Amino acid sequence: MKTRITEMFNIEHPIIQGGMHHVGFAELAAAVSNAGGLGIITGLTQGTPEKLANEIARCHEMTDKPFGVNFHMFQPGADEIVQAVLDKKIKAVSYSRSPTPDYIKAFKQQGIICIPTVGALKHAIKAEQLGADALVIQGSEGGGHTGSTPTTLLLSSVLDSVNIPVVAAGGFRDGSGLAASLAWGACGIAMGTRFMMTQESPVPSKTKEAYISAEVDEIKITKKFDGLSHRLIFNKYIEKIDRSNPISLFLMSVTSAWKYKQITKASFGDLIKSFFAMLKGDDLTISQSIMSANSPAIIQKAMVEGSPNEGAMPSGQVAGIITNLPSCKELIDQIMREFGIAADNFKKIEEKS
Repeated sequence: MKTRITEMFNIEHPIIQGGMHHVGFAELAAAVSNAGGLGIITGLTQGTPEKLANEIARCHEMTDKPFGVNFHMFQPGADEIVQAVLDKKIKAVSYSRSPTPDYIKAFKQQGIICIPTVGALKHAIKAEQLGADALVIQGSEGGGHTGSTPTTLLLSSVLDSVNIPVVAAGGFRDGSGLAASLAWGACGIAMGTRFMMTQESPVPSKTKEAYISAEVDEIKITKKFDGLSHRLIFNKYIEKIDRSNPISLFLMSVTSAWKYKQITKASFGDLIKSFFAMLKGDDLTISQSIMSANSPAIIQKAMVEGSPNEGAMPSGQVAGIITNLPSCKELIDQIMREFGIAADNFKKIEEKS
């Protein structure tokens, strides 16, 4: 199949793996790319430019197919992360909080495709103005940081407003979803939660079981976790945060910040820099800014340490209807088979009309 996205990235199928903290390692990215999609390494997970460079090198050893790197400009050492990306041969960068126009220009000069993820129409328009080559638009069904507009409404409004290729995200898991997105006018789909729930995903089995067990109505949005609209599985820990008052939230945020420092070995200077970046960049309270700066450590508890009831589990609502953990190849092959069936159904409808 050929779309503007497959031609732009030189991939077989119009399927992109979303960047996911503690999930987007070389093994998963390479597996997606080898199966014909576009795999993404998560820069925030690597922690340092040196570790990111090593992870990119590992991915090159596992695949000769294109892959990309995801990052955001509020993470500690963001400038150095960007430089590490520029120094390596990768196909694309994905990001949510946009880098400066100078960085975007530098990426494009290196032949690196810029494909940010946005959750609002105004951000899509701004991203195109800043030089994005393509867009991933994530509707409110998507996991992690997400907007308030459902995928179908956001997709149609963005398609009417930009000229660059658009990839749909938020609620996708199968070939029917791919067919629907293409019929709407998108050039492909991006999936985070669905790829997290695969064999190559590094998430501990106990946490994967929690995702499998989750119901759709248990995967909700809260702003209490880090001050931004964040869709997570509401376990006991997140329910406690969501019910907290300002004082208890502040105490929880300070405790969490201390744990984050111990886990990451970050200096107080790094923590303060990240804190002020969040406070300046978004309309957050002090407690929310602290939580936002160290939320990776809270997510790590579930996604790395395998304690799903003691940490945070970002998730798209689609997890509530996923019941299996295939390999990336099995998943993508199945999606394309299902897409073929859906395409045949479209043809039959057209023939009857």
